[in-house]
Amino acid sequence: MTDREFRVAYVPGVTPAKWARVWAERVPGVPLTLVPVPAAEAVECLRGGGADAGLVRLPVDREGLSVIPLYVETTVVVVPKDHLVTAADEVTVADLAADEVLHPMDDTLRWTTLPGLPAFTRPETTAEAIELVAAGAGLLLVPQSLARLYHRKDLTYRPVTDTPQSQVALAWPAEATTDQVEDFIGIVRGRTPNSSRGRAPAPKTEKTRKQPRTPAPGGSARRSAQTPRARKGRRPR
Repeated sequence: MTDREFRVAYVPGVTPAKWARVWAERVPGVPLTLVPVPAAEAVECLRGGGADAGLVRLPVDREGLSVIPLYVETTVVVVPKDHLVTAADEVTVADLAADEVLHPMDDTLRWTTLPGLPAFTRPETTAEAIELVAAGAGLLLVPQSLARLYHRKDLTYRPVTDTPQSQVALAWPAEATTDQVEDFIGIVRGRTPNSSRGRAPAPKTEKTRKQPRTPAPGGSARRSAQTPRARKGRRPR
């Protein structure tokens, strides 16, 4: 018999499979279910009880949530393979000034000033924006994991050095910090099995020390008295 499943929501580009494998080894009695959600819906999924924890992209509305930042992603520009950008190993925003840059509705980057020239349309999703890049309708800046997720043979990407970056974090309802949540925190942080839960370890049982034998009354005296005799050899007959 198993306990209730542990549900982990994750946004596009995040790959939780490695953590799920470790979970299966460490917590075999509790099935882990991965729940894919759009980045914009991840917080509501957690607040509405759709998942016990979630791998989200910051920033998010943290009200009622506990959040642990995990890692920061490189931002890249997705371009057709014959674009001039491909001649460089990395580029800056200034290098894209003459290009139309798509800005999808689900963009996870926090821009103060949008790069490049405005595109003729604003697609609903990053997936739609990728299709427009392939059609020659503009370029797209995204976290590197999304460029890999939507990879196409006719497109490539290059790092952009001076742009906002996307940060991935683990979030869960603050009032529901269960033992299973603690287990998962330990796994994503790379802790060893003995420390994964962050709970106080059970006290070690103190070994009973061997007590020295109490000699029998008069024992030491008898041994002392016998010692001289034991050292004498037999007299020849």
